[in-house]
Amino acid sequence: MALEGMEGKGEQNGALQTAQTSVHSESTEDGPKLSSPKSMLILGSTCLTMVIYIASINSMFIILPTVGRDLMINPASLQWIVTAYALTSGCFLLLFGRLADIFGRKLVFLLGNTWFLAFTLGCGFARSPLEIIIMRALTGMGGAAMIPACLGILAHTFPPGKQRTIAFSSFQAAAPCGGVLGMVVGGVVTQFAAVSWRALFYVLGGVAGLVFAGALICFPNDRVDPSADRRVDWLGAFLITAGLVLLLFCLGEGEIAPQQWATPYIIALLILSVLLITAFIAWEHYVETRMTFPPLMKLDLFTRGSGKFAAILLISFLVNGAFISWQYWATQYYQNYWLVTPAYTVLFFLPMFFVGFTVALGFAFITPYISGQVLIVFGCAMTSVASLLFALINPQAMYWAFGFPAAILDVVGADIIMSGGSLVCSHLALPEEQSLAGGLFNTVTQIGISFATTISTIVYDRVVRARSAAQGVALDQYASNAPPDVLLDGYRAAQWTNFAFAIFGALVGTVVLRGIGRIGGKHARPEQKDDEAVASTGDA
Repeated sequence: MALEGMEGKGEQNGALQTAQTSVHSESTEDGPKLSSPKSMLILGSTCLTMVIYIASINSMFIILPTVGRDLMINPASLQWIVTAYALTSGCFLLLFGRLADIFGRKLVFLLGNTWFLAFTLGCGFARSPLEIIIMRALTGMGGAAMIPACLGILAHTFPPGKQRTIAFSSFQAAAPCGGVLGMVVGGVVTQFAAVSWRALFYVLGGVAGLVFAGALICFPNDRVDPSADRRVDWLGAFLITAGLVLLLFCLGEGEIAPQQWATPYIIALLILSVLLITAFIAWEHYVETRMTFPPLMKLDLFTRGSGKFAAILLISFLVNGAFISWQYWATQYYQNYWLVTPAYTVLFFLPMFFVGFTVALGFAFITPYISGQVLIVFGCAMTSVASLLFALINPQAMYWAFGFPAAILDVVGADIIMSGGSLVCSHLALPEEQSLAGGLFNTVTQIGISFATTISTIVYDRVVRARSAAQGVALDQYASNAPPDVLLDGYRAAQWTNFAFAIFGALVGTVVLRGIGRIGGKHARPEQKDDEAVASTGDA
């Protein structure tokens, strides 16, 4: 891969080139070939981890209407079953990525997997809205420990070039597989299992147990340098985690609080969240420039590649948020407007499995030949068109007219962004930052999911209430008596919101990613001026 040069003449560019070389040498010293049994087991275990991580999000879309009816959850609060998981997994990814780099990726992974398994099973025994939301939030912390550890293991197992591109693409290919498999299992057990939706959590817990066994056997033992600085920036971890949790809590609760956004505790917590995030940035700068122990996150990460690292994070935030939010509202449309069963709803999303898997694997073979900017902007455009189709949907039309092409385009765009974004972040990170960089990338992605789902829910709620009032309909506590045409207006408005997220991502990619070059393969070539510094991600 070739990235447009760094600003500044040699220090940062030299550090990045050193990072590339160091990662390569560390990866290949004892690293297996991609085709060896050991590497296949490592890749298989990490991919299965991604499957259950994503399945734990996407499967919720299918079971939400049933869970809402069983536990009597307000539709405006129903999204918290999804958001609580995405919130904690996103907010703790940064901390656990740093801990994995310091104390060992295998250790952090196994501990996170055990935590994930325990609270996933706990969700199956929840008896109230509060219980299941808390259990979902705790489950997300386990996922936050597993994903950055997996990315660090892959980065240090496979050298830069074709092997790493295929490994990372396969890892990201597991995401659509997990999404669709989660929906399939969720729909089937909700409709046919004796315990309904609760069976889904028992299945996820069982698969997590298989992942634990696989990781215990095949993941390389941790080789922690005893001379390395193993101190942790706990204050920084507290500031950013607390700030993000409070921010996303306010976004989720602001619309349903007693006085909505004018509720005193919403205003107070929103201000506090901004202060905490600001304090985190100031503290990290202070630690990096004035103190001897390493910061939780080096702020210069955001300037790597002349700001392209930051641009990739923003694009992932926007597009993956639109991607998951599209699925959330498409599920609501199928089950609450078309009134189809959960198992039947699964069939509408099934094409996403085959297309997503094919795109993610094929990504490794097309990146050496196509500009990274073209690929990423194309991905943004595809997800935006998926949302646009549902924003303009004709409910009388066949599924093949709107639903099918939207499902295809939605997953094509998200897969390109996830595969390309994770590669860029890995190549711009130093060897000791691999899990941290992976954690940061997935942190931003998960927060984007929470943010997009929350904002689209606010838009939906406002539209439904306004349209119902205009028709003289007094909505009950759960808005279950909203007229069908009002529901349709709300779903369309939510999808217009998703369209705005994705199209803004395309705009960022068009403006900022100029000159990024080709982002994978051994023969990548820069598309930049000769006098600019190059951080090659092809041959080390």
